[in-house]
Amino acid sequence: MMDFFDGMSTLQQSFWWVAIIASLIFLVQLIFTIIGTDLSDGLGADFDGNLDAVHGPFQLFSFRNLINFLMGFGWTGVAFFHSIQNQMFLVILAALVGILFVVIFFVVIKQILKLTEDNTFNIDKLIGKTAEVYLRIPEARSGNGKIQVSLNGTNHELLAITETGEIASGSLVRIIRVEEKVLIVEKI
Repeated sequence: MMDFFDGMSTLQQSFWWVAIIASLIFLVQLIFTIIGTDLSDGLGADFDGNLDAVHGPFQLFSFRNLINFLMGFGWTGVAFFHSIQNQMFLVILAALVGILFVVIFFVVIKQILKLTEDNTFNIDKLIGKTAEVYLRIPEARSGNGKIQVSLNGTNHELLAITETGEIASGSLVRIIRVEEKVLIVEKI
């Protein structure tokens, strides 16, 4: 292996070492992720910052992102070492590609997290929503009508009653509360 590095400049050797080591660590992380081990995504570093607005498993300063950056940095340096003569430009390009790797990882994780959203129907989330009366609602709890309401992009047809006068079909109503899976509505 050391014969491989003979005749290479220090910068070129550095790119190769960074690329190889980062790729090996990346492969180990990938294998652990696929087999589902409970490996932490960050180092136990003492970092005190106000990141309350950040939700989810993506953290800007994590070991995984460091490896993503180093892998992009190293392999860009290896790939373009002979093509780009200006070493400073090469290092800057490698750093930009490393940052791009972190951004791509962020976008992929964000798309994967969309698959974990809980979109189950919860009738209590309808309180305060506006709906349209589908079947007239009789006056003052004397019978049920039906309303159509949209929640999370899906339409639902549900039983509804009112505590006031009759509400005709096609009228707009506001859902004020839920009692035993029946919506209590008022005319808008």
